Amino acid sequence: MIFSVVIPVYNVKDYLPKCIDSVLAQDFEDYEVILIDDGSTDGESGAICDRYAAAHPERIRAIHKPNGGVGEARNVGIDAAQGEYLIFIDSDDYIAPGMFRVLADAVARFGSDIIGFGAALEANGVVVKELVDPLPTDRTFTLADTPELMQTMPSPWSRIWRRSLFLDSGVRYPARIWYEDLCTSVKLLALAKSAAFVPDILYYYVDRTNSITRNTNTARNAELFTAFDNLLDWYRENGLFERYYNELSRLAVDHVLLAASVRVLRVDPQSELLDRFQDYVQAQFPDYMENPYLQTLSRSHKLILRLLRQRKYRTVRMLFAVKDKLS
Repeated sequence: MIFSVVIPVYNVKDYLPKCIDSVLAQDFEDYEVILIDDGSTDGESGAICDRYAAAHPERIRAIHKPNGGVGEARNVGIDAAQGEYLIFIDSDDYIAPGMFRVLADAVARFGSDIIGFGAALEANGVVVKELVDPLPTDRTFTLADTPELMQTMPSPWSRIWRRSLFLDSGVRYPARIWYEDLCTSVKLLALAKSAAFVPDILYYYVDRTNSITRNTNTARNAELFTAFDNLLDWYRENGLFERYYNELSRLAVDHVLLAASVRVLRVDPQSELLDRFQDYVQAQFPDYMENPYLQTLSRSHKLILRLLRQRKYRTVRMLFAVKDKLS
């Protein structure tokens, strides 16, 4: 079997059928689907999993477990899977027709441990942005020869992953924390013998108001420290921290200083997390402002970074308020 499709499920009764139907509509046969109901409480998501499993017993398995978060649910799927490659799909998203055939062709062509592809961001039923990593699609890469791979999308759904990467290394998604994808995907990049990319838009990420990027529970952004500590400790333990110091430093700037800071200050510009983000990156990477990768930041990101370093959080919030009104 080539593909095991792992779909963690939690309180998504309004979205789950479209997600599963997009999988069953594929013009490809060599795959299985594992639905992991992560203790849903909406009264229907678990039952939907069971109905699909009963209707397609040769294709779909439903696993029910107590709630432990999306990372733990993915781990259950990894251990239950039988396919050579894992395809992770969030249960409120859906995939493009022909996705599996495109990826099977890429497996035959490249044989890489990781194969990435394009995605589309959808809001209110409209595609508002395409997400495609700016890498050639005619060759394979390794993190050693192309360390810029660390700046590609870390989302589990933006790649397929050879299952043996997890089984042979013991790497798993941390349970019960946000940003579990960041600290896991970047480890797998270091473990992969090669990675490849196809340009096709194969995944539709549906932006919802309670996603991490929109959630107003700012306190949970503190879990980023746990996730990043997990990642940095792993790179140190495996003797890779110094080798990829600049890449990890840029990752901290992107995800801690820029993304997480903006996410929090949009809700609460007085949050104590904003100073903690600054202090964390400074402690882990004291010379991060000298990182040559920062030269590739856009002018707007350079401005935001400068304002954040000056702790002018209200100014940054005002800039985003203006941007939101104009968009």
